[in-house]
Amino acid sequence: MNFAGFEQDIAAYNWPVYGAEVYQNGTLVYSYGDTIHPYEVYSITKSILSIAVGMVWDQGLLDLDAPVLELLPQDAVSRMSPSQRALFQPISIRRLLTMSVSGFPFRPEGANYLDFSLNCPIQPEQQAFQYSNISAYLVGVAVETILEKNLIPFLEERLFAPLHITDYHCGTSPEGHFYGASQMRLSCRDLSKVGLMLANGGTCEGHRYLSQAYVDLATSIQQANREGGYGFFFWREKGGFAMHGKWMQRCIVLPERGLVVSCLSHMEEGGAFLQASVERNLLDS
Repeated sequence: MNFAGFEQDIAAYNWPVYGAEVYQNGTLVYSYGDTIHPYEVYSITKSILSIAVGMVWDQGLLDLDAPVLELLPQDAVSRMSPSQRALFQPISIRRLLTMSVSGFPFRPEGANYLDFSLNCPIQPEQQAFQYSNISAYLVGVAVETILEKNLIPFLEERLFAPLHITDYHCGTSPEGHFYGASQMRLSCRDLSKVGLMLANGGTCEGHRYLSQAYVDLATSIQQANREGGYGFFFWREKGGFAMHGKWMQRCIVLPERGLVVSCLSHMEEGGAFLQASVERNLLDS
């Protein structure tokens, strides 16, 4: 690893990198910048939602192949037209987790995200990869319905507090549901804690958060795409898996190498160059 080369790239190109960390076999071997204050992590929120899904699945409360309409608030389902309900009938939680529902726009809109989402002109017969925030939002609402509680206190109790994550923010939809697609803030250090737990098969400091079975499912290729494969709101990357945010927020987990690399930045342009620097300087041996 070339830590000096990574910092030289940041300085040379004036990249807005907040902080970065590298863990080798659970030990912090490199730290750069501000790793303790929370920043927007955008779609990394989806991976955190996937962890919540796994916790509920581990309890036997969720069938991944259940039709999502059976798990959503029934007052919203009753407002759908018969033809729209027929369109959604084949859509399972698994389809949403793997972003394999065609026809969703990128994000929900309006004063009621649930009504908007359930009235999108989807094409259920097409199972190609199509990335949409609506898929994550609907999964979050379904899990809340199963738990009969908002997911934010659930995540606090089951994930954040046990990992000693105290400074974070989670956003909600206009109607008050956990918005599982984005609107989360975490520090680089706290993101690394999540990555380390996943790298260790769902455990950390003797506490089991997820079963190894769910970690394997969620982080393996469940849906092919041009980027190398997608799991349950996790990306495959470099022989391992990763949590991605849109402006180059990353937590890359390579279990076979015992490596966890986290990087928070805000790269609206040129993110591919920072990604290349991370791979060249922090991932390559």
